[in-house]
Amino acid sequence: MPTRSSSAEWSGNLARGNGTMSLGSGAFEGSYSFASRFESGEGTNPEELIAAAHAGCFSMALAAALSQADHVPDSVETTAQVTIDSVDGTPTITRSELGTEVKVDGLDAAELQEFAEGARSGCAVSRALAGVEITLAAKLS
Repeated sequence: MPTRSSSAEWSGNLARGNGTMSLGSGAFEGSYSFASRFESGEGTNPEELIAAAHAGCFSMALAAALSQADHVPDSVETTAQVTIDSVDGTPTITRSELGTEVKVDGLDAAELQEFAEGARSGCAVSRALAGVEITLAAKLS
């Protein structure tokens, strides 16, 4: 299995500084700041990138599980909302909310929920976020 890398550079103090984050593949480079992370400023932030990773990982895990059971999905569309809160005065990722809509033949809502729960607990990013509350809402499209 490969090892992936990304990088970040920060200049200045926390409140007024700024930085950039880059994916090792070159597919993304974005600016970030205190405002983009802890307020509603422009730019990206680590939590947004974790949310993208979680949505992508979960979608692949769910598609794999469905396919292995001969229910190849037409599509799996997933969003993730990652929350950062102050815990004991320290910024902490506390929650990731997954929402997925799946277009697949031959399943009812209860069966989809079983596959989705398996993907939620089994995808690599969910496992990396083991100390974080992960919720899931799954529906058929």
